[in-house]
Amino acid sequence: MPAIDIDRDAAHEAAQRELAKPIYPKESLTERLGEWLDDLLYRAMLKGSQIPGGWLTITVLAIVVLIAFVVAVRIARRTMRTNRGGAPLFGDHELSAAEHRNTAERHAADGDWAGAIRHRLRAIARDLEESGVLNPVPGRTATELARDAGELLPGFSAELRGAASVFNDVTYGEQPGSEPDYRMIAHLDDALRRHTAPVAGPTAAAPGIADTWTPLR
Repeated sequence: MPAIDIDRDAAHEAAQRELAKPIYPKESLTERLGEWLDDLLYRAMLKGSQIPGGWLTITVLAIVVLIAFVVAVRIARRTMRTNRGGAPLFGDHELSAAEHRNTAERHAADGDWAGAIRHRLRAIARDLEESGVLNPVPGRTATELARDAGELLPGFSAELRGAASVFNDVTYGEQPGSEPDYRMIAHLDDALRRHTAPVAGPTAAAPGIADTWTPLR
């Protein structure tokens, strides 16, 4: 049986066509980006002698493509986290609202605004649970907190969404956080505490007619 003569380009394309068939599981966006980068570099290496500038041009292009790949992966991960609403609001250690608030103030004093923002929003969530406004829900995210609390406290809905957005930015979007953002969340925390504080007990009853009547002399 005569041997089949096939060059590298044809073999590579045949492999790509085979893997594209629906019988194979679909890959993630990150995996597809990686394969696209591999294919691009493979073709560039095969045709390096035909490109103006030769290997210097290929090296520069490879660096540019690598940077673009890293940026694309980070954007994709951030988008997926945003669509999911982020990871759970609380970590492994369960703290009270007061403990989260004190931790936030310590981070703020050190200039760690990202840490301060995270703990201050956790203080808000824990305080709403401790006061009975919200039922504790394991795994609740900042986005879900804003949605659930906003439905029960519509007057704070916009502020809660803004606080959740800041929390997601510093926690998953790798933003550094800022003092104005922390002060905004701290102000929201104080306003919610005043709003949900238990009402003082009934005042003494006003004197009735019988109590104020004085017999005629």
